[in-house]
Amino acid sequence: MAAIEIKIINKSANPLPEYATSGASGMDIRAALEAPIALQSLERVLVPTGIYMEIPEGYEVQVRPRSGLAIKHGLTCLNTPGTIDADYRGEVKVILINLSNEEQVIHDGDRVAQLVVQKVEQAQWLETASLGETARAGGGFGHTGKQ
Repeated sequence: MAAIEIKIINKSANPLPEYATSGASGMDIRAALEAPIALQSLERVLVPTGIYMEIPEGYEVQVRPRSGLAIKHGLTCLNTPGTIDADYRGEVKVILINLSNEEQVIHDGDRVAQLVVQKVEQAQWLETASLGETARAGGGFGHTGKQ
């Protein structure tokens, strides 16, 4: 499998985002903090990473939760998956929320999310007066018409 090259700047002392195993889809990204962040129950915070990147046109980088952080500590990402667009050049930041009943503390270097590189295509709308028919038709969210 050929890897896509992405230019990256790391303004933290932490390692670059990295795959934990050879078969991993996501790269762990770490918090870049001057001081720990204490996150109360149901509180959310924007966590800096010190990472800046130049994503090639036709790709995005998705920010996703880490399952271990979610199950062990109740910390997960909001706006999931978050999208980093190819034309964004600012610092990558992660929106975390504490869904546990206890205070959770985030330290510099903690793995707070994972990044997944995805190919994307842009759509062009074709306005029309009618749409093709399907068996589902206008069946609502979660409704296929089948019991």
